[in-house]
Amino acid sequence: MKFQIALAQIKPLLGDIKKNLEIHLDFIHRAADQGADLVVFPELSLTGYYLEDLAPDVALEPGRSAVLDTIKGVTDQRRIDVVCGFVEVAPDYRFFNSAGYLSGGEIVHIHRKVYLPTYGMFDEGRFLAAGDVIRAFDNRFGRMGLLICEDLWHPSTLYLMAHDDAQVLLAVSAGPGRGLRREEKFGSMYAWEAITRSAAQAYMLYVAYVNRTGTEDGVIFSGGSELINPFGQGLVKARELDEDLCIGEIDMLEIRRARTLYPLLRDERLDLTLRELKRIYRKRYQLD
Repeated sequence: MKFQIALAQIKPLLGDIKKNLEIHLDFIHRAADQGADLVVFPELSLTGYYLEDLAPDVALEPGRSAVLDTIKGVTDQRRIDVVCGFVEVAPDYRFFNSAGYLSGGEIVHIHRKVYLPTYGMFDEGRFLAAGDVIRAFDNRFGRMGLLICEDLWHPSTLYLMAHDDAQVLLAVSAGPGRGLRREEKFGSMYAWEAITRSAAQAYMLYVAYVNRTGTEDGVIFSGGSELINPFGQGLVKARELDEDLCIGEIDMLEIRRARTLYPLLRDERLDLTLRELKRIYRKRYQLD
């Protein structure tokens, strides 16, 4: 199977869901007009990132949200799947940094960000709850994984997604540009390229990395969204520091080819990993 994926590198407005919805609809229609089957937006694309105590005011309840219902309707009308980011309010009034996969008028899957950064310029843990589930999911294109920004900096999340049979990893981010290095390029962009390329090659899957752009509270978001194939090669890449819409092709046979040449997932010793993790867990928490 082959399908077209669009990377929607947008510039959300902080706290302005109405305007951000308009931006989403514009990019969705543009992507559909160019033949895309799936369009992926960045982390917290419907709300903006540095929300802090605004989070409860912009939170959406998936089953009762006119905003999400509007996007669901477009997925059905235009036959295009959508990944978007938002603050999710749970029935117990916890608030999560979430991303949803919408298709055919339905929400197919929601991932709640597991690792909330609370260092440097980040303070998510003060205002949001951490998710506690990492699962791949099935859709009309196959089996995929969905992770949010900091999740990708923890190798365990990638390992779990790969062994839960994800063949495409959707990685949404609100990554600031930090640290200038060679070629006047943000050092953080080199770090993201290293993470996404190594993940794609190590686990022989596609990685669709979608970062936002724009500024909030003096912080610059660097963009640089990219689609990477199972051999770690970049296929399409968005501009830096500006909005962009890039479309690339995912060919599921390339995953088969990569995993035939490098049968690393086949040979992985999950029993050994589980056994040693239990030993390390007991040692760390002094349970012996």
